[in-house]
Amino acid sequence: MAARFIYSRWDGSQKGFDLDAETLFDAMTDDLLYHGDVNSALRRMMQEGLRDRNGDRLQGMREIMDRLRKERQERLDRGDLGGVFQEIADALDDIVDEERHAVENAKNAAEQSGDERRADTARQTAEDRNFRLDMLPDDLAGKVRELQAYDFESAEAKQRFDELMDKLRQQLMQQAVDKMSGDMQNMSPEDMQRMKDMLAGLNEMLDKQQQGEDPGFEQFMEQFGDFFPENPETLEELLETMAQRMAAMQAMMNSMTPEQRAQMQQLSDQLMEDMDLRWQMDQLSQNLQGMFPQMNWNREYDMQGQDPMGFGQAMQTMQELGELDQLENLLRNASTPGALAEADMDRVRDLMGDDAAKSLARLAEMAKMLEEAGLIQNKEGRLELTPKGLRKIGSNALRELYTKLAKDKAGQHQMDRFGQGHERTYETKAYEYGDPFNLDLQRTLRNAIRRGGSGTPVKLSPDDFEIERTEHVTKSSTVLMLDLSMSMPMRDNFLPAKKVAMALHSLITSQFPRDYMGLVGFGEVARVITAEQLPEVSWDFAYGTNMQHAFMLARQLLSRQTGTKQIIMITDGEPTAHITPNGDPYFNYPPTQETIEATLREVVRCTKDNIRINTFMLDADRSLKSFVEKLTAINRGRAFFTTPDTLGDYVLVDFIENKKKMARGGGRAAG
Repeated sequence: MAARFIYSRWDGSQKGFDLDAETLFDAMTDDLLYHGDVNSALRRMMQEGLRDRNGDRLQGMREIMDRLRKERQERLDRGDLGGVFQEIADALDDIVDEERHAVENAKNAAEQSGDERRADTARQTAEDRNFRLDMLPDDLAGKVRELQAYDFESAEAKQRFDELMDKLRQQLMQQAVDKMSGDMQNMSPEDMQRMKDMLAGLNEMLDKQQQGEDPGFEQFMEQFGDFFPENPETLEELLETMAQRMAAMQAMMNSMTPEQRAQMQQLSDQLMEDMDLRWQMDQLSQNLQGMFPQMNWNREYDMQGQDPMGFGQAMQTMQELGELDQLENLLRNASTPGALAEADMDRVRDLMGDDAAKSLARLAEMAKMLEEAGLIQNKEGRLELTPKGLRKIGSNALRELYTKLAKDKAGQHQMDRFGQGHERTYETKAYEYGDPFNLDLQRTLRNAIRRGGSGTPVKLSPDDFEIERTEHVTKSSTVLMLDLSMSMPMRDNFLPAKKVAMALHSLITSQFPRDYMGLVGFGEVARVITAEQLPEVSWDFAYGTNMQHAFMLARQLLSRQTGTKQIIMITDGEPTAHITPNGDPYFNYPPTQETIEATLREVVRCTKDNIRINTFMLDADRSLKSFVEKLTAINRGRAFFTTPDTLGDYVLVDFIENKKKMARGGGRAAG
């Protein structure tokens, strides 16, 4: 039976455009362009979140962590079990302050060293360390846990922390309590004996499992299943349930005031007069602590409420706090979206609400969605862009610039591929992507009959297409020279320039596939960049703006091409480096006359080879303007004074208008 669909006018209230791979990739485009690293872009998106196509907010890790802390604090405010050792909290704060000073001093020393690579590494390290210190939990146990995993800059702070931990361990160590559920005061002798039997059965199962034997889990659950309302389906689930209960009870004991703890210990001792029961409990506690160290058996909480909590309520609160701690640990250590899938989304929903659970589930699916869409791929454990992803970045950059142009009424500048721009040669060739579709029907049908045999109907395949060969007299060859010197990111020019490079490449390959586009990046030295390398290109950490080397490489690339030739140079600084006759890079600021002359000699060579140079200057100062005026006088190209906001408008409109002039004139456009 055929499917039926009902359509209605969109009124803005309907849902249906949920988060998809395209939305994710669009949100990542700027980050990918700036850093060129899929893994870093995903981590930043995990941290910051985004909006889906419905406009709904997908919470990032920061928001989820803030929500988690609020949920923890709400539970801490519900009742009163005990206090916090204030002197230890103050000591931790002093240690953190000392560490911050050491981090700042290390960064300042690196910045004053004159080594930019060392300084950049030190700034990144300081940012990472300060972020971890900023994100330390407010509660004592959480702060201790995070500092135990923290890599201290200050040796003195590390020593003070280790000494404090030794003291803290002595105060936090408590014996495992005797019962995991139920009312401890109402146990009959029969209940006590059955509990001993249950514990003995648990320890026996653990022994059998360690010896590689069948532990007999099904028989155990038939006899003692009423002890476990969670209804675990495997021995591993049962043991984890027991560990959570015992860890929650231990946390409650740790969190009590000395008076409360003493009262509970007395009650425990009264019920634990049976030495066999105490032995079984101690044995189980040791086994579970060894199997589940992540339960953080030494944790304690500062319960700040005024109302006393009942035993059951306290146990439930302690278990929830423990689960929040485990979730926080998972979120802190998740370096990829897939790691978030380990969270129990049902428990996240119970603990933190639907929005947090939905956001966390969608964050966990991000990498998988992008992989299934063919935009990224996993290579040896590292996520990388696919060819489709590379094209998508370029089309996103081009679409963004066209959207901006549309607001200025510039519109789509498309060139008619038919007409005077092509001349017939009365020869044919197999059709290739990008060819004008001037189909030679006779030869196409003959190819189809040769392939499929005589008879009707004749079934055509794309491989059968044969077209009239035409001379594409409007072909142009372009090399984009992209400034990768340190000044570009320092002045916020790098991202707009790289976005224009991606957009121009996308424009040429999609709308003018017969045209050639080469890429040359230049800093201290220049290098040829392939289209596949462009998204990962970053700025040069060495000083220098070597236009001379870049012009030389661009001229070599264009020497192998035909048609109208041009160089598009995007820069924000005058030439300060060149290649010496012996092949070494030479840098000096302010630029020497030798560097200026070496660069202009390359401009003369480009001019003799009929290569037009169009320069787009960002943040042009007097020195750069003076140099470009000399360049333009020699080459008779054009110079544009632009800004990061208008760079794309200038480059794209100029390129397309030039193509239109070429189409109208049948040859080289006027300068």
